[in-house]
Amino acid sequence: MPHDVIMPALGMAQDTGKIVAWLKQSGDPVKAGEAIMEVETDKATMEVEAQADGFLTGITASAGDDVPVGQPVATISETADEVPAPSPAPVDELQDVAPAGNGLPEGRSIIMPALGMAQDTGLIVAWRKSPGDRVASGDVLLEVETDKSVMEVEAGHDGFVAAILAQAQQAVPVGNVIAIISDAAPENPVSRSLASGPGPNRNPAPPPPATGSGAPPQPAMSAAPRPASRPRSAPSGPDMPAAGDRILASPKAKRLAQEQGLDLKRLVEHGVAQPFHVADLETLRALPAVPQTGEAPGSAAPVLHISARVSTSGCDDFIRWFAEDGKITLDPASLWLRFAAAALRSAGQPGSDPLVLGVHQPGADTDHYADPDLTRVSQPQAVEPDASADLMLRDLTGSLLTSVRLTAGACPVLTVGRDDTTYILSLDFAASQLTETQAISFLTDFAERLQEPLRHIL
Repeated sequence: MPHDVIMPALGMAQDTGKIVAWLKQSGDPVKAGEAIMEVETDKATMEVEAQADGFLTGITASAGDDVPVGQPVATISETADEVPAPSPAPVDELQDVAPAGNGLPEGRSIIMPALGMAQDTGLIVAWRKSPGDRVASGDVLLEVETDKSVMEVEAGHDGFVAAILAQAQQAVPVGNVIAIISDAAPENPVSRSLASGPGPNRNPAPPPPATGSGAPPQPAMSAAPRPASRPRSAPSGPDMPAAGDRILASPKAKRLAQEQGLDLKRLVEHGVAQPFHVADLETLRALPAVPQTGEAPGSAAPVLHISARVSTSGCDDFIRWFAEDGKITLDPASLWLRFAAAALRSAGQPGSDPLVLGVHQPGADTDHYADPDLTRVSQPQAVEPDASADLMLRDLTGSLLTSVRLTAGACPVLTVGRDDTTYILSLDFAASQLTETQAISFLTDFAERLQEPLRHIL
């Protein structure tokens, strides 16, 4: 079937993208992953890749044109001479204020960005600002999960958060308005769920004919007309459970699961939150091949998650001081192991004797250490790699990832990511591993030690 090539949004404040150059011409064969054009935004110039094999047809924009985000600019067809269905006429002026009469304050519309050509939705992980908060252009407004990662998205405008139109853990179609930033402080800030009523869209569709059912109209996207298909259900709540036997997952995750013979229902049974994305397939592969005897579907404990942010300056200064005065090069992970073990004891987690902590970095083997808080910080005591760990420390600071969400494991997992001058801390655990009080106490203690290492070491 034909695939639209759309203008992606690489940031919340991006309304248009300029086509710098086409790297393929109309009629040329293309492969999935092959660059087909260069797009310039206000921050960078990037190559846009084809998301399917086929032939490039129906180019509607030329080099130098500014194209609204979400608008198709070409089609990848099965044959070189296939004529694609006509796309909607270009939008002359973008909608920067909420439409009148819907009870929303006026301001600049913030949309769900497309961080890749194959992305049709983005999952809101968490809002970092609340309705009524003042924001600056570079402030982090929310965290969005795609098939590839969780990333922070900036506000893009100075002002006040006048409206939030989708809640955390809701999947929002790319291009839909999810917030409004106003110039003046709003008298009545709005906060609503995506399912509670239709929010404004960048290119609203004409209202459907009355049916008497009272159902709200579905969000409309700027895309070429396609044959009628089964409508996509809107999320029904913050945890987005499946309706009946239906499982909510991104198209890419569904396709890969089908190709690889993976059953997405097993993720439901193990308490993994929907909608599922490609990253969840790794969790699915790691599940036991055969369920435990007598275990009922859906009996797996849900994963609990808490997070924190702390400046990297204290840790960086301590490691620098250790190198200059002590002439010892200190691996940051060895310092984190010490603090994590001490914080775990302080929180009252029983653990084993000795207390065993594992440390894992992407692309490397997992190492285990015994009582790292009772040994020299530069020389933790290694134990057998198959030892059972009381806590796993996942170090993402050397990768492009800043945080991950995990399923339940054999022990709690503490993830340390880095975003410029900030550590992003995440703790994933099951209720059988830590109580909520212990988890909060542990992460608070660890963050405080990370913020002032010298005080805690001495």
